[in-house]
Amino acid sequence: MYVRLFAASWLLFCACLAVIAWGFQAPFAYDPVGPRAYPLLLLSLMAAGSLWLVFKPGLLEQTLNTRAAVRATLCVLTLLAYALLFEVLGFVLSTALAAFALGLLFTGRLMPCAISAVVMGVSLYVLFDLLLDVPLPLGLFEAFVES
Repeated sequence: MYVRLFAASWLLFCACLAVIAWGFQAPFAYDPVGPRAYPLLLLSLMAAGSLWLVFKPGLLEQTLNTRAAVRATLCVLTLLAYALLFEVLGFVLSTALAAFALGLLFTGRLMPCAISAVVMGVSLYVLFDLLLDVPLPLGLFEAFVES
């Protein structure tokens, strides 16, 4: 029951966002499809998933798994903290902390999660900032780079 209610409300939310995204206009043509293609594609995929959940048979017989619900809530909170701390801590540190927390959340061991989180933060920074030339915030490490 709650899954169908959530899916129906998410479908309505996607429709409202699609109306907003339809009005996106670029002042100049920087690519052939324009700025509205990507949001509309994502919204259509989310709407299709919501429609599937609304009409999926057998949802009423399912029970709520509290352990999975707690894990999903902690995952969303971790990603929210990642988004909020991205500018303050910088890309490398916030990515490493989020990867470490998500690794532990999905039953990873302490040392492998820590090592892979640091490797992921540094390697993704090298990939995006140095190789792909995407500027990323340094946050706390900005003082070390400037001096």
